[in-house]
Amino acid sequence: MSADLAVIGLGVMGANLARNFHSRGLTVAVYNRNTEVLDGFMAEHGDARFVRSPDVASLAAAMESPRVFVLMVTAGRAVDSVVEGLSAHLEPGDIIVDGGNSHFPDTERRVVALAERSIRFVGMGVSGGEEGALLGPSMMPGGDAGAWEVLRPLVEPAAAVADTGPCVAWCGSGGAGHFVKMVHNGIEYGDMQLISEVWTLMRGLGLGPAALRGVFEGWNAGRLESFLIEITAGIVAAKDPQGDGPLVEQVLDVAGQKGTGRWTAIDAVEGGIPLSTIVAAVEGRALSAAKAVRQRTAKLFCDPPTALAGVTVEDLEKALYAAKIMSYTQGFALLRARSVERKYGTDLAEVARIWKAGCIIRASFLDRVYAAFRADPELPLLALDPSFAAEVRDALPAWRRVVGAAVAAGVPVPALSASLSYLDTLRTADGSASMIQAQRDWFGAHTYRRMSDPQTPVHTDWEALEPLS
Repeated sequence: MSADLAVIGLGVMGANLARNFHSRGLTVAVYNRNTEVLDGFMAEHGDARFVRSPDVASLAAAMESPRVFVLMVTAGRAVDSVVEGLSAHLEPGDIIVDGGNSHFPDTERRVVALAERSIRFVGMGVSGGEEGALLGPSMMPGGDAGAWEVLRPLVEPAAAVADTGPCVAWCGSGGAGHFVKMVHNGIEYGDMQLISEVWTLMRGLGLGPAALRGVFEGWNAGRLESFLIEITAGIVAAKDPQGDGPLVEQVLDVAGQKGTGRWTAIDAVEGGIPLSTIVAAVEGRALSAAKAVRQRTAKLFCDPPTALAGVTVEDLEKALYAAKIMSYTQGFALLRARSVERKYGTDLAEVARIWKAGCIIRASFLDRVYAAFRADPELPLLALDPSFAAEVRDALPAWRRVVGAAVAAGVPVPALSASLSYLDTLRTADGSASMIQAQRDWFGAHTYRRMSDPQTPVHTDWEALEPLS
């Protein structure tokens, strides 16, 4: 039986995605470098529509042209190794889909290199974890545009489905698919950091596990509805199986990361695109990893505890929602700027739409992001959408109370405060950068521009100027 596509790599994500394709009626050729893994998969799931392929030659022979190979292997050298192994068996028009978390520059390199042989390479971000891969993830393909016509009927049935359709869309040329997935993960970092900060502040208000759960469940029924708020409601009141208190309080406060958040922050810094909330989240994870240093520092700067004063749960909801708007504003600004610069052709509204289901940041909030970019495709910043701007204005007093109370009490809220500073900087028509430019001109003759003539560079011998009395 001829297979419709092949899945290479049968780890948890690869195996579940193969089963997902199979469940949609496709015949799937499967291959794993370790034949024990392949045999285990076939023993548990095998039937006539799973074609066991002990090597890449038999894998290629199991399909008719144009053949589609979906790689679910570790990012980096493993992808290049698999592509090299396939090389002798590829024909013009064949499609290689990298479904791992590859860094987008690697994807761009592979798109160009394989195009020279008329092989179409697609970098496809896949979000939703193990369950999403099996039941329907959000998928973000990009690369050789000619591949989409062949891929679409294969991947659309396997994607998560929202009320606006399957959560998969072509994200653009080159490395666009993996770039969109990278920014998704960066926004995910921001969401998680903001939620963790608000959880900490709620504990400072004296809320116990049951009350915390009630708050998060209430929020999940409102404008903060999302997968992350939903699971947080479950986490805060989950009993420790080895004790009487909540399990989360026994979890070591050291956050892991796989690198996509750092990649997002690095790309933003290199492009000169403000990403303060997500950068704060990345730095927060890095600081969390320095557990021994934090314990040592705590002994030197152990101030008497201060109560969180003048803040309500309603204030926290408003602060979290407004900060979330700022985080998404930054993430979509990065998507827009880099898409234009790299000629990806990414549709921001479509990105918001395919994140509505299947992925980790899925939320009803994304309906409004989709609507904002559909109404104004050239909207420079999400926060400038009239409806979002109105909500932020309404939240500002509470947001300032929350950040101010946290600072006064010595409770770190890096993402909440970075989001507020980002907004305050944006709304300051005449800011502090005039001093920076004067300093640069003084010590390096870098020039500056006068407000009365912003087009003309000027250099001044500052030391020769007469001081004002």
